[in-house]
Amino acid sequence: MKRRNIGVFAHADAGKTTVTEQLLHRCGAVQQLGSVDAGTAHTDTMAVERRRGISVRAAVASFKHADTLFTLVDTPGHADFAAEVGRAIWAIDGAILVVSAVEGVQAQTELYFDALRRAGLPVVFFINKTDRVGADREAALSGIRRDLGVNAVPLWDRTAFVEAACEADDMLLERYLSGETPGDAELQEAFLSRVRAGEAYPALSGAALRGEGMDELLDVASACLPEPEADADAPFCARVFALSFDKTMGRAAYVRLYSGSLRNRDQVGEQKVSQIRTVRGLRLVDAGELHAGEIGVVYGLENVRAGDVLGEEALLPRGRGETGLAQPLLSAKAEPEDPSRLRELKAALEEMSLMDPSLKASWSPFTHELFVHLMGGIQTEILQSILLEEYGIPCRFSPPSVVYKETIDHEALGFVAYTMPKPCWAILHFRLTPLERGKGVEYVCTVEPRKIPYRYRKQVEQTIPRALEQGMLGWEVTDVKIELFDGSDHPIHTHPLDFVLATPMGIMDGLRNGGSVLLEPMLDLRFTVPAELTGRLMAELSTLRASFGAPNVQGGIAVLSARAPAAEMLDFPVRLAAMSGGRGVMRQAFDGYEPCPLELGRTAERRGVHPLDTAKYILAARSALESEIW
Repeated sequence: MKRRNIGVFAHADAGKTTVTEQLLHRCGAVQQLGSVDAGTAHTDTMAVERRRGISVRAAVASFKHADTLFTLVDTPGHADFAAEVGRAIWAIDGAILVVSAVEGVQAQTELYFDALRRAGLPVVFFINKTDRVGADREAALSGIRRDLGVNAVPLWDRTAFVEAACEADDMLLERYLSGETPGDAELQEAFLSRVRAGEAYPALSGAALRGEGMDELLDVASACLPEPEADADAPFCARVFALSFDKTMGRAAYVRLYSGSLRNRDQVGEQKVSQIRTVRGLRLVDAGELHAGEIGVVYGLENVRAGDVLGEEALLPRGRGETGLAQPLLSAKAEPEDPSRLRELKAALEEMSLMDPSLKASWSPFTHELFVHLMGGIQTEILQSILLEEYGIPCRFSPPSVVYKETIDHEALGFVAYTMPKPCWAILHFRLTPLERGKGVEYVCTVEPRKIPYRYRKQVEQTIPRALEQGMLGWEVTDVKIELFDGSDHPIHTHPLDFVLATPMGIMDGLRNGGSVLLEPMLDLRFTVPAELTGRLMAELSTLRASFGAPNVQGGIAVLSARAPAAEMLDFPVRLAAMSGGRGVMRQAFDGYEPCPLELGRTAERRGVHPLDTAKYILAARSALESEIW
């Protein structure tokens, strides 16, 4: 059979889960049609999903249609769970993007489409809810073309389809313009060539709640979306796109294989696969092996977390890296209602961070406080529900604050000589150089092997990310190049862990010498408001350190683009709603970090012993104190 790995994406409330339910029911994967409103949707398996009527985690299902076996990943629609959406993109080779015929293209529609396009994945648009009052599929189609900047071809319009197909080939176009209509097979092949090249995007319409348009959607997804990218003869390479915990089997890693194969009892790094299952309908069935292009569930990898690459990372296909969707800009403190359960809450949040690394649950051993990174307020409510229902821990979260970062002002050297108290010996010389905004962290090692042998270099490289989690201002360090250019070991006294312990001391010395620059997150904003409110909106934004250009006013509606610090915009959606009587729309996307005066931002409290507090740091690292170094 042909194979398709597809994802279904949409802005919240566009009807994505209803589309998924219809596809599953129509192809016999489920016997009874589920309902989001009734809390019976088959892909919403968590109690909080059924109760709230929203998807929180990606769900995997499979079904057969004609000669095609589909493996489908149903994704959350709400912006707060965009990290889950980003990981789902790693698993698929094509997408269905659902757009409401009433509301049209919305904020998350744009973000998800941009992520899919960056990953090089073809997309089929399904304009849903054509049965609703106020539905206008032509207006929705125009919005797709205008807001997403793509050639969306309505397959309900024969003329539009024929013209789009003929544009694929000059000779075909010449025949069409001369009055000849090519045959269906020729037109379909020409159209598919444009879809594969990203020059055309099929668009269909229907009403998922009534099952309208589903057969056409299945046919088009089978015809227009590609076979999985796979190389069976290459070494094993896979990526973990989701994680769950089975009470009997332990950690379950949902993986997509890009190349090679994987079997029961195979060794993956230092771990051994205990069992492999595949998805049949909504059930997991024993398979024993997975091959390139397939999606499955692997057990036995107890150290794995969502996002990990298994096997040969160099074979990861282009576009299967970070999607840019998961950028939590907020942080909040988590507290159990019963203070005696703080350790339990810490363990629960750490487990949840394995499933969603963007949470970044962190613990301060000094203040005994727990912090998590968040995308928004809805995520906070969902986390509370999950902790109560799945872990039995009632808890509360503090009001969120913005997550800053930091970098260095100028090039500097960092040095550490960890030679006392014996036995130990690790000497390191670092050069730290500031990079352009958005470049992240670069690391190079230029030290001669006779000074630091290869067996110790890996210890330094693996420790640097941990060392950069907290800089001199307490925030994650970014936009810096780190060069290890000199150092030494000792033939008798050196242990590999000496370099693990020494690296943060040398890095922090370099950060101190380089001068700290606070970085704040910025938002790219677009406002759509009644034209008469434009002046008031611009006046409000002027007080919030925002920059903006002239508004575009058409038909009594003004569209204003702006850029502003995230810290200034936390409560602006509420203010906009009050200002516009609910008629204003605000769309936002993360737009990088920029320098921020320290008096307008804030520092973060250090978690663990500061590496520049050398004596205490060494004692803590050697477990001579109750304090921790991280």
